[in-house]
Amino acid sequence: MQILTEYLELKIIDRIKIIDITQNINAALAESGLRMGIVNIYSKHSTSAVFINENESGLLDDYLNLIQSLVPSNGNYKHDRIDNNADSHLRSFIIGNNETIPFQNAKMSLGTWQSVFFLEMDGPRNRKVTITIMGD
Repeated sequence: MQILTEYLELKIIDRIKIIDITQNINAALAESGLRMGIVNIYSKHSTSAVFINENESGLLDDYLNLIQSLVPSNGNYKHDRIDNNADSHLRSFIIGNNETIPFQNAKMSLGTWQSVFFLEMDGPRNRKVTITIMGD
């Protein structure tokens, strides 16, 4: 078993932005030379998230509308006294900051319509996503 780490750097200019990072992860898997195992995609930023879903523009818009209605930007949050970004922290808490996915033949074992996404909720920011590949 080998463990390899890659980093994906993202420059995000919008406050809230969904970015499909599936191809970046598959490229890291191909470069790793490993045939099968698991890959973990992790964001250490507490105002961002990583998730899996279908890459369909209407659905992604619905997703953004959902998280903004569940956690409104103007929610009178106590943390806003410090940074005015409590909504981003709370949304990240609900969604999560990582995904672990099996892979075979150097490609993630995703469903037919599934993609892996990075969700920025407190931009503009420069972000670094850690891709940890474990396998043979």
